[in-house]
Amino acid sequence: MQIRTKKGFTLIELMIVVAIIGILAAIAIPNFMRFQAKSKQSEAKTNLGAIGTTAEAFRAEKDTYMTSFIGLGWAPQGNTRFSYFYYGTIISNTVTPSGGCPTGTGPSNLNVTEQAFTAGAAGDIDKDITCDLWTYDNTRNLTNQKNDVAI
Repeated sequence: MQIRTKKGFTLIELMIVVAIIGILAAIAIPNFMRFQAKSKQSEAKTNLGAIGTTAEAFRAEKDTYMTSFIGLGWAPQGNTRFSYFYYGTIISNTVTPSGGCPTGTGPSNLNVTEQAFTAGAAGDIDKDITCDLWTYDNTRNLTNQKNDVAI
């Protein structure tokens, strides 16, 4: 009686492993892309909060909100994915016309008075036809007016 000593995988076993890896990749890649896009939205949230803090600090000193961005003293750090608006003035414009946010496009309901302010951010975070729009106001209300992250 002869004993076979050859070891290895059959073609069927390898094909089953490849099929399982393909199924796992088909599930994981879209989720990864969605989470990556959602993490990019945190830039807008953080910077709008900083604009709000700066506006509140100005109000604490002067008892009024700054009605234009000039003099507010805030600027984004590094390369940004969003354009920032305060009273309709573009604070930082890095959005290209080829993306989902044409240059100069921002939230339409921005308003700044001596008693209230609204800041906004617009950006194309996943290179499609949708523009991500955020607003932040003096009541600390952060609103995602248009969501660029596909769910």
